[in-house]
Amino acid sequence: MKKILLILISTLILSSQTMAYEEANYEIINKKNNYEIRKYFNRLVIETSSTQGKGFKKLFNYISGNNEQKKEIKMTVPVTQQIKNGDMTMQFYLPSKFNKSNAPKPSDPDIKILTIEGGYYAVIKYSGRSSDNNFLKNKKILEDELKKNKITILSPPIRASYNSPFTLPMLKRNEIMFKVDL
Repeated sequence: MKKILLILISTLILSSQTMAYEEANYEIINKKNNYEIRKYFNRLVIETSSTQGKGFKKLFNYISGNNEQKKEIKMTVPVTQQIKNGDMTMQFYLPSKFNKSNAPKPSDPDIKILTIEGGYYAVIKYSGRSSDNNFLKNKKILEDELKKNKITILSPPIRASYNSPFTLPMLKRNEIMFKVDL
């Protein structure tokens, strides 16, 4: 029984670490004790409202070929969530080979293709589930550090998730990001 359990755990660990997704491009500008400042470049995303938990399914359908060109698109990371105009939105980053002119047009009118303007972001990483409690705890840590270092926050918090739902919680990479003024 121990051997079977060990094999199962090893398989889960290896499979969660071998998934290679394209990640949004950035440069680390400054590392602090528990956060870093990154410079992100312009990036293309698909976005939809994530009310009632339907945002992920809509975006996943788009990259699975439910777009006007019926083109499948590789998954990228992170998947982000943030409040915009009072609504929770979810975003998938498109692979870097896409731009506004060659990205497949969404079939679903709720999906928008947007360019996220580059800039400086303060980011704190944490593992575990991407629960509201973990999010709020780490958001407060980051806000307190930024206030202590007199860094101005320019955006609502952004929740970034990097792993599949099948990744063990202690191996998950989650982040909270704020656009900041340096």
